[in-house]
Amino acid sequence: MSTDIRTRLWRGGILEQENFPFEDISEYLGRDDCVVWADLCSPAPEHLDQLAEELGLDKHAVEDAVSEHERPKLTKYSTHVFLTTSALSRDPETGLVVSSRVSAFKLKNVFVTVRLDASFDFEPVVRRWDEDSDLVHWGPRALIHGLLDEIVDGYFEVIGSLDDAIDEAEDMLFDENSGRTQQLQRHTYALRKALVVTRRVVLPMREVVAGLMRRLEENGDERAASAGLAPYLEDLYDHVLRASEWTESLRDMISSIFETNMSLSDNRMNLVMKKLTAWAAIIAVPTAITGYFGQNVPYPGFGKEWGWVFSSGAILLIAFALWGTFRRKDWL
Repeated sequence: MSTDIRTRLWRGGILEQENFPFEDISEYLGRDDCVVWADLCSPAPEHLDQLAEELGLDKHAVEDAVSEHERPKLTKYSTHVFLTTSALSRDPETGLVVSSRVSAFKLKNVFVTVRLDASFDFEPVVRRWDEDSDLVHWGPRALIHGLLDEIVDGYFEVIGSLDDAIDEAEDMLFDENSGRTQQLQRHTYALRKALVVTRRVVLPMREVVAGLMRRLEENGDERAASAGLAPYLEDLYDHVLRASEWTESLRDMISSIFETNMSLSDNRMNLVMKKLTAWAAIIAVPTAITGYFGQNVPYPGFGKEWGWVFSSGAILLIAFALWGTFRRKDWL
């Protein structure tokens, strides 16, 4: 498996090099005037081993970076900070929400991102860094902000599409058509699954951003960088809170739709039972009277073979018509 590697070097906050050899990263370690970024997509084991050896990364953090089911988190080690999170996207055709793992290692002046596959496009993140190039001189912490800001903006797109889908479900809620009722049930179930995936990613993101705001290292430059980026990080944290609250409100809404749909189904069933009971009572009165008195009024074909065939056919025809009607209304 080949690894797609991309590198960048900023010196004094100005982009100086791009796509230089991956092996040259260690040459810029500890240089206060340089900020280095490297992105590894679908990393091969040898590249991860080389990365860990050159940068002194903790082996457990490297294992977490390639783990498919790691929970979003931020962890501080003795030489670096490790964070892992997930970006979200929603397929407009199937409605499924898909998460894409993105992990990162932050050193004093080096920022390394690791993606398990190319499902998360890094170009919008790079454009964001270029647009906010005045922040790059604050170091890798500014690059983390740009990355997380782009990921959180993607959360809003997914949550907004789920909100629109829930509005559609509400419009379908009071549709009396039985086919639409079944469609609503499938639609509601799919939305609940999508919300589960969304909540699993969005809610832990609060801890990641809050941890990023708290991790002030002893180095004075780091504190200065944190102070300079504080308004941006606070704004990012506010966005994460809004996404979390929006997700929770959608969860309540979809639960309400599910419960309301069940209640409406019970009400519809009660109405059907009331109608059937009323008609059964109406038919039972003449049936009971004629049966009790043994009334047998001659009908066309009475006492003849074709009359028996006609009456039997009428019984079968009426029974089949009633069966088709009940089947169409989903009563059978």
